[in-house]
Amino acid sequence: QVQLVESGGGLVQAGGSLRLSCAASGRTFSSYAMGWFRQAPGKEREFVAAISRSPSNTYYADSVKGRFTISRDNAKNTVYLQMNSLKPEDTAVYYCAATQGGSYYYLTQREDDYNYWGQGTQVTVSS
Repeated sequence: QVQLVESGGGLVQAGGSLRLSCAASGRTFSSYAMGWFRQAPGKEREFVAAISRSPSNTYYADSVKGRFTISRDNAKNTVYLQMNSLKPEDTAVYYCAATQGGSYYYLTQREDDYNYWGQGTQVTVSS
């Protein structure tokens, strides 16, 4: 089992940057594929980015491709989401999630595939 705690959210102007962190408990962080999701007010939670156990395999939603970067540091049990060129429509609560299973290069954008979730961190982008 793994527990996830997000941090790094806040208020930023459009065009600015934020870096979210997700710290995982336990000694098996490297065995999990990780993902970031977000939920805006009145909307369903949506996929943002995913990274496999291999840090080199990543996948992004079209809406954030080229602006956001997901990465992981297994030595620190942490996954990051670097968000650049932020837009007001990026305003949401951001959640990290973890899933086991699959190959070293496995990742998924399906919410139902993730077993563990953090509590979320608020990101607000002002225009």
